[in-house]
Amino acid sequence: MSDDVLYVAEIFFSIQGESTYSGEPCLFVRLSGCDLRCAWCDTTYAFSPGKRMTPEDVETTLSRWRCNLVEITGGEPLLQPAVPRLIRRLLDAGKRVLVETGGHRDISVVDPRAVVILDIKCPDSRMSRYNDWTNLQRLRPQDQIKFVLASRSDYEWARDVARSRRLGERTVLFSPVWSTLEPRLLAEWILEDELPVRLQLPLHKILWGPERRGV
Repeated sequence: MSDDVLYVAEIFFSIQGESTYSGEPCLFVRLSGCDLRCAWCDTTYAFSPGKRMTPEDVETTLSRWRCNLVEITGGEPLLQPAVPRLIRRLLDAGKRVLVETGGHRDISVVDPRAVVILDIKCPDSRMSRYNDWTNLQRLRPQDQIKFVLASRSDYEWARDVARSRRLGERTVLFSPVWSTLEPRLLAEWILEDELPVRLQLPLHKILWGPERRGV
C-alpha cells in the first residue's frame, strides 16, 4: 500500500451510533482490510479489497453532504499508509475527525487534532493477546477507550484493566455485543461495582437493525 491510495469499503451519511458523539449526524469512511478476526465481528464485508480512492477522492465524496463530523473506521484503518494524510486533509478543511481503531496499532501516527476511539480487545474476542498496551500512554485528553463485552468474564477483565491502569479519568466506553450480552445486565454490573464508565448501546443497530449496511 502507498500513501497515495486508500481502499474503501463504503462511504455513507448516518447517525453516529457509538462514542460520546452518539446521536449526532456523521459521515463515515469505512476502509477495507483488517489484520484481526474478532469472534463477534459485524463488518466482515470490509475484509475484501474495496474501491481504490485517493484522499482527495474521499474528501470530494464527503463534500456531497453538509456535515462537519467524520469518522474513519474499518476494518482497521491504521493499516493503510494514506490514512494519516486523509485525516490531516479533513482536519485542515475544518472537519471534526474521529478515528476508530483496534488496540493493536500504533496511534501516534494520528494527527493530535483528531479524536481516537481505541478499541481494546477483550478475551472473548479471541484477539486480546494483540493489544498494544503502550497505546494507553499515547492517548490524548480528547481520546476515548472502548471495550466490547460478550460475557461476564469480559466485563470483569475490562473492569480490572480500567482499575489497574487507572483509566477512570478518561472516557471509557463499555459496549455489549449485540444479541450476546443483555444490556440491562451490563448496566447492573457497572452500578454494582460503581465503575466510572459510560454504558454504550449501538444506536445505529437499535434504529435500523443489525443487518443493514450503510448506517
